[in-house]
Amino acid sequence: MKKQKKNYILPLAAVLCVLSLAVMVLALTRQEEIPTEIGEFTPPPFDAAAVVGSPAVPDGFGWQELDAKVYKVGVCGKFIPKGNTADVWLTNPESNTVWLKVRVLDENGNTLGETGLIKPGEYVQSVALDTVPKTGKPIVLKIMAYQPDTYYSEGAVSLNTTISEE
Repeated sequence: MKKQKKNYILPLAAVLCVLSLAVMVLALTRQEEIPTEIGEFTPPPFDAAAVVGSPAVPDGFGWQELDAKVYKVGVCGKFIPKGNTADVWLTNPESNTVWLKVRVLDENGNTLGETGLIKPGEYVQSVALDTVPKTGKPIVLKIMAYQPDTYYSEGAVSLNTTISEE
């Protein structure tokens, strides 16, 4: 008569399964509250230099209207600093339903300057710069859109360009 080998694999797997379930239940019930800190949102101010209407942009600034699907925006692709400002001719067409602003970033993502918000049907000619990079340095014009009153983001578009000379 042959002795049958006992199969221990199935009972061992069942014990491991029950043990892992017990550990998961214990971990979920003993989970400590992770403190989450939500900073207080400060709405960006409106630009005091905003003008109602459409700008008469001089030739040579590379001004164009871009379609960001949710909104349109007019802005200059040629970025020429004059002292601590640069003309961007940021335009929020009257057909938009969002508020717009532009932030100027250096190649490392540091903010060089930004406009305040402008409403549909307004434009702002210049952006004040905290730091002016040298000619030829790459920058990003990040155009940000917000829902009126709630300040929920309607997205952002970025325009890569360089610092130009007059």
